[in-house]
Amino acid sequence: MTIDQRDRASYPLPMGHDELPALELAFPGPERDRGVAAILSGRKTALTGLLEIYEHAGEAVPQTGQRFSVLDSEGRSAVTIELVDVRVVAVEDIDDDFARAEGRGYSDVAQWRAAHEEFFRSDGVSEFLGRTAVFDDDTLVVAERFRVVEQDGPGGPVTRSCVGL
Repeated sequence: MTIDQRDRASYPLPMGHDELPALELAFPGPERDRGVAAILSGRKTALTGLLEIYEHAGEAVPQTGQRFSVLDSEGRSAVTIELVDVRVVAVEDIDDDFARAEGRGYSDVAQWRAAHEEFFRSDGVSEFLGRTAVFDDDTLVVAERFRVVEQDGPGGPVTRSCVGL
């Protein structure tokens, strides 16, 4: 994505789906499908990305007000979201409220932490990073809260993707 495209993605003006940066939850398959369904149902209003993934990919941390097209497992736009809060925090700073807002049935931060440690230390993430990520109290994550802008139909091509859970 060019800097111009990234800047345009943060404007609150209507845009075609092919101009929005894409956001992919987990990897294609059941985990992504559950995440997209949770967004569409309104249960999921937060997501977490590993800061190291953004750095490794050479991508900027998303900004409040930025919009994304969330892709389903088929690579189609399923929903457009707008970030309402973005924080880079240590894992130890995630609380029960944020864990529940992830909409994946976590009753507390301990369940959130176990699921995120498993994902961020998974073979797929390790392959992308070229090593297994460290996941401890001091690990920095990008904690994002969002609102649904609109439910999408099949979308066109997208410009970028980042993996979060």
